[in-house]
Amino acid sequence: MEVEFTARQVKISKALRTQAEEGLERIARILGKTAHASITFGVQKRLQIAEVTIQVRLHTIAAEGKADTLTSALRLALEHAENQARRHRDRKLERKRLPKEEKEATAPPVTRSKTRAAEPETSAGDGEPVRARANARKAVVEPHIVKSSEAIARKPLTLEEAVKETEFRDRDLLVFRNQAGDLFVLHRRRDGQMELVEIP
Repeated sequence: MEVEFTARQVKISKALRTQAEEGLERIARILGKTAHASITFGVQKRLQIAEVTIQVRLHTIAAEGKADTLTSALRLALEHAENQARRHRDRKLERKRLPKEEKEATAPPVTRSKTRAAEPETSAGDGEPVRARANARKAVVEPHIVKSSEAIARKPLTLEEAVKETEFRDRDLLVFRNQAGDLFVLHRRRDGQMELVEIP
């Protein structure tokens, strides 16, 4: 991170400069190395002031610390700037878009619970039989039945028209013929990709 120091009626010591660089290094781990920072030290009567301004792409973080010494004022300003940087990072992460697969609102498959057949008995070390999970349940996925009138195109379609038709009607399956009379099945896989099957 590039750092620019400005002193107004005060002198910046080497220890103060080191403290500022260490604090900005912590902030750079949160925001990234592309940020640009400027620190201004000043004095008003007996009050020491440290102002920290950090520019990150489209966001500016500004913090100010006032104390009896420049070291305390800088510490306060850096703490305030670090808190702002964390809040900025968290907001940015919450705003991130979900992957396409998670965004699609697809209905979950219908499931029904089905009891398993009784599992074979196993014997323990002392010879007594032990029943292992006799009442365990397993989810079985029901087949999805599509009415033919909903999944078959009445007129010949091109591939682009078939894709538009499935998207427009929000269907996962479409059976259609092209202009030459060849029969095709267009269906959406579980990962959201469209797959074309040519029927010989």
